[in-house]
Amino acid sequence: MTFGGKIKEAREFKGLTQNQLAELLNVKQNALSRWETGTCEPSIDIIRQLCVALECEPNFLFGWGF
Repeated sequence: MTFGGKIKEAREFKGLTQNQLAELLNVKQNALSRWETGTCEPSIDIIRQLCVALECEPNFLFGWGF
């Protein structure tokens, strides 16, 4: 699964809409949509915020199976 697919999977598991997660991260919903579709990637600071908001490890988002 792609990085964006992992963001979407974690977001849906938490029961959040794109709008809700975007508000938590203080970003626009269309930015989140682009991350999930893989047309662009978030900054490292946003990745940290994603991990906190989604209660997941970076390894999950990157698909690393350590």
